[in-house]
Formats: sequence, structure tokens, C-alpha cells
Amino acid sequence: MKRTKIFADANLVIGKVDPNLYGSFVEHLGRAVYEGIYEPGHPTADENGFRGDVASLVKELNVPIVRYPGGNFLSGYNWRDGIGPRENRPTRLDLAWFSTETNEFGTDEFMKWCHLTGIEPMMGVNMGTGSIKDAAELVEYCNHAGGTTISNLRRANGAEEPYNVRYWCIGNEMDGAWQIGHLTAEEYGRKALEAAKVMRWANGELKEESGRNWAKSPLKLIVSGSSTHEMKTFPEWDRVVLEQTYKQVDYLSMHRYYMYDEDREDPLEDFLGSADDMNEYIGTLKATIEYVRAKVRSQKRVKISFDEWNIWSVTAPRREPLWKRAPHLLEDVYTFRDMLVFAGLMNTLLNNCDTVTIGCLAQLVNVIAPIMTKKGGEAIRQTIFYPFKLLSNAARGETVRTFSDSARFSNMYGYARFINEAVNHDREKRTVCVSLCNYGQSESEVELELRSFGTLKATEYVEMKDTDLDAANTFTTPDRIVPRRRDLPRVKDGSRVILRLPAMSWSFVKFTY
Repeated sequence: MKRTKIFADANLVIGKVDPNLYGSFVEHLGRAVYEGIYEPGHPTADENGFRGDVASLVKELNVPIVRYPGGNFLSGYNWRDGIGPRENRPTRLDLAWFSTETNEFGTDEFMKWCHLTGIEPMMGVNMGTGSIKDAAELVEYCNHAGGTTISNLRRANGAEEPYNVRYWCIGNEMDGAWQIGHLTAEEYGRKALEAAKVMRWANGELKEESGRNWAKSPLKLIVSGSSTHEMKTFPEWDRVVLEQTYKQVDYLSMHRYYMYDEDREDPLEDFLGSADDMNEYIGTLKATIEYVRAKVRSQKRVKISFDEWNIWSVTAPRREPLWKRAPHLLEDVYTFRDMLVFAGLMNTLLNNCDTVTIGCLAQLVNVIAPIMTKKGGEAIRQTIFYPFKLLSNAARGETVRTFSDSARFSNMYGYARFINEAVNHDREKRTVCVSLCNYGQSESEVELELRSFGTLKATEYVEMKDTDLDAANTFTTPDRIVPRRRDLPRVKDGSRVILRLPAMSWSFVKFTY
């Protein structure tokens, strides 16, 4: 058995892990909102109709920020439809998902839910059918104290104090022909620039030349990048949009989903290569951002908001009968195989934390999500729930660079590593966390050389493995796939650890010093 050696040094820091890297996403799609986070009459629902069991699981995941209300839904959404007395709210056709939207849940409900769960809201403004005026007025509704018709609407709707929303997405996937109001890069870049400008003004951020800024909290603006690197316009779209908006925005968004497709020639190898492909995608965007920064002569460094990412099955239903309310759409049942790839994707995000400072797992409940609910019934943790929870709660501080001699395997993306890892160092808590995926078909021995962290002692060692790659957690077997504790490994000379990783497994080890 060849031993894989992985070296990490406390001084070789990639970057600080922004807590928002562990964010998520709730869209008006399928049962994400209705029967997901919101279900009046449910045994655990509170006076606002929020499911208590779901809220508890969200807190368990330690999600700090959630993107809302879309997604494709955003590009046809009028935010005014979702405020005011429920009996006066219009029922609309949702052309993004061919569903019926009752609008009984909207901006004010979302803000209350964020308060309940301790989550920071990340709002989106409609750049499809919406105008820059609509965008500015939504900022005014959320952030202006009062005294204007729009801010007084919020107060009349029960929120005396402003929400002070900081994070804003300027549209969604505007590069896609599937998007309501699809625009070219030039058209979108121009519109996004003007939207960003008036949104900042509505927030009290004055023109740069004025030299003054009365805003209590400047907005963090996210401009839409490419929906995937498979778009023919990638990365030209990102360059064109950034060149127009660079001085006004703080983040460039990116989206990516990976699928297991049995029709491919090497379906398993291709799927297991997803994490390395994601790394290449991020690398190209990093380079694009740096090019534009140099071209526009800016000292500012725009970051990446990876605000949609996950595993997405090719077989999960994407359509139900037309115009159904809260249809069962995209309700992926995540397998052990999915969990393995998911953990590798999380490693990739951590290893790019210098540039990727926001991540939104898409989505949070029912729709391609770690949490699944039954109407009127229980809520369960899917397989992907566990690596997210463990890393979100422990992999903080800084990600350090690793050097590995892992063997590689070929796939549709080129080559990928059999051993996929991320190492995190929290100086304040004096912890070191190691996340390891073994994508090999046999047991693998791994030697960790963890220098300069101090004398380490293992305090936690959990493992997820199963011989059935199709095994999943269901409502009849909710605990089929869960982390299992292992005996703590010995640390030799304060920094050397040898682990035996089962074939096709994910392991998480935590050390203190």
C-alpha cells in the first residue's frame, strides 16, 4: 500500500476563512419556502408560521448568511407583491418554475425568520423584469429609517426599525437564455452599474467625489458572473461585466452544480473529479478579476461570492403539473456517493478562501438541500448535512496550504487526486482541523506532517464510509448514513499522524495544542 504524504505548515497561510463561506440559499422554488422554512399549522410552527424543527436544524448547521428570494425566481419577482396584509397580496404565475406564487411569504417574513435563526440576510434585486428604481426602492424599504412613503410602508407593516441589510445580489444568472429578461454582458453590465449606484445612494452612500458617506453600514454588492464555466460566454462575460462595474461592486458571483450521470463513459471517476474541476473554475475567475483590477487601475480587490453550489441529480423531478403551489421540485435524495463529492467541494472552497469569501449552499431545505421535510411531519438530515455541519462548526480561522504526493486518476476534467484534503488552523481556539476524502477503491494510508502548530493532540476523529454508494437517509431510515467516531490517532513527535482511510470515505480529524 503506497502511503500518501500531506505536509502543512502554520506559516503557509492561504487566507482567513470568512464565516460567510458557510452560507446557504432559500428561493421561492418548490417546497423551499412553503413546507420548508414556513408551514403554518405544523406542530412545531411558531406564531409566524416558521417550522421550529427546521429552524433548529439550520442552527445546527451554523449557517451565518442566507441568499433570498432567488435564483431564477428573482428575475420575475416584484418585491412589493410580498409585503403588507396577506389578504391583499396578489397571487401570481411564477414563470421561472411554472408554479403559482401566493406571496404569503415575502421580505418582512424573511427578515423575521433571519432574526429567529440568527442569520444575516443576503437580498437580491430583480435585474430581469425589474428596474434600477425598483432596486433602489427595495434598499430604501429595508434600510431607510423612516419619513418617506416607502420606508413608512415597512413601519406600517410592523418593522419600526430598518433591517439594515448589507449584502445585495444585483440580479441572478443574467448570462443565461433561460433567465427572465436575459441580457448580454454589455447590457447587464451597464444596468448593474446604474443599479449599484442608486442602491448605494438610497443607502446614504454619496458620490465618491463628495468625500462624505453618511451610511451607517455601506452595502456589499454582488454582481452576476457566469452561471457555469460551461457557458460559451465564459469568462468573457465576467470580464466585460467587471470592467463596467468594478469600482461599484465588492463581489463577483459564480454558480456551479455537479452531477452523477450513469450515461457517461466513466461516471464514477468523472463525478469524483468534481472538486478538482471546481478548483480550476475558481482559478480562472481569480485570474479574470486580477486582469480587470489591473486594467481599471484599482487598489480594491473584488472577491468571489460562490452563491450557488451543490450536487444536483439529473433524475430529480424538475417539472410538475403547471401552476401548482409549492410543487415537489428538485428534491434530490442525497446518496453516500453524493456526500463524498460534496465533502471534496467543501475542501475546495476552503482552499480558495483568500478569494471566495461568500459561499451559498443551494439550497437549504427540500430543494437540492441538506434538510428534507414532510408536510405536517418530521424533518431529516440528508447525507450532505454532516460534512457541512462539521466543517462549518470547526473549520474556521485560516486555511493553510498543503503539499501532497497523492496519486491521480483520469476523468472528463483531466486528472484528479485520490486523496483530497483541506487543513484549517484557528489560532484563537488553538485548533487544527483536517478534512480528508479518499476517492480510491481501496484503503489508503495517509501520513500527515503538521508543522509549526505546536505540540498537537487529537481530540476528535470521525469517519463516514459505506459499501453501498447508493445508500441514503430517508424518512424510514433517517440515520442510515451518519458520521462514526473512531479511536483517536496517536501524534508522533508532536506533529506526525498516520491514518488509514477506508476506501471511498470522508474523514475529519481535529487537534488541539
